[in-house]
Amino acid sequence: MAETKKKILTYEGLKALEDELHDLKVNRRREVAQKIKEAREQGDLSENAEYDAAKEEQRDIELRIEEIDKILKNAEVVDDDDVDASVINVGCTVKIKDMEFEEEMEYKIVGSTEANSLKGKISNESPVGKALIGAQKGDIVEVETPVGFIQYEILDFHKN
Repeated sequence: MAETKKKILTYEGLKALEDELHDLKVNRRREVAQKIKEAREQGDLSENAEYDAAKEEQRDIELRIEEIDKILKNAEVVDDDDVDASVINVGCTVKIKDMEFEEEMEYKIVGSTEANSLKGKISNESPVGKALIGAQKGDIVEVETPVGFIQYEILDFHKN
């Protein structure tokens, strides 16, 4: 059996997953059960689109509950007290500058489960995240991309 990989989470990410799990188990399961009950009361299930949709929604909810349970079971929460504050690590917000285009960006480094580039959260497993981990203010890191290497200067960082 393959070894299950630990999922790195911040406390914020852990809380968000726990809240989602609670909502799915307490509220969403009840809502879908009610939809299924109402659809059954309409009679013939073989041609009942509402019943099929409710059952599909139920499957999706159960799959998400299973996925979150698995993540939480294998979660490793980053404890701010255990992290070296002198270098960039998971949970840090980092301000960097693209050396070629002189463009400044800010990212929060999170575990892969929490990553969301639209919200400025990049994974510690992404090429940029990997390059930034362990670096310090003033360092220049190089990231390999499909189009070549990109250099970033670390302008500042702080733990959240």
